[in-house]
Amino acid sequence: MLPKNEGTLDRDIRLALAFLFMIPAMFILSGIFQIVAAVLALVMFVTAATGFCPIYAVLGIKTNKGETAP
Repeated sequence: MLPKNEGTLDRDIRLALAFLFMIPAMFILSGIFQIVAAVLALVMFVTAATGFCPIYAVLGIKTNKGETAP
């Protein structure tokens, strides 16, 4: 199991960004831009769902200070 390094606010922002990237990917964009937007949406959704960000782990960042694990 991966250690959680994202706080609630961080996860909520990532989830909102996932939806903001997915809407244009599904309805507006085409070609390479559609693929890039869809991949960004998927990455944002997965990191929000798991609570773990690999980039944060490499940089030693934790935004879940003071929060208890469920």
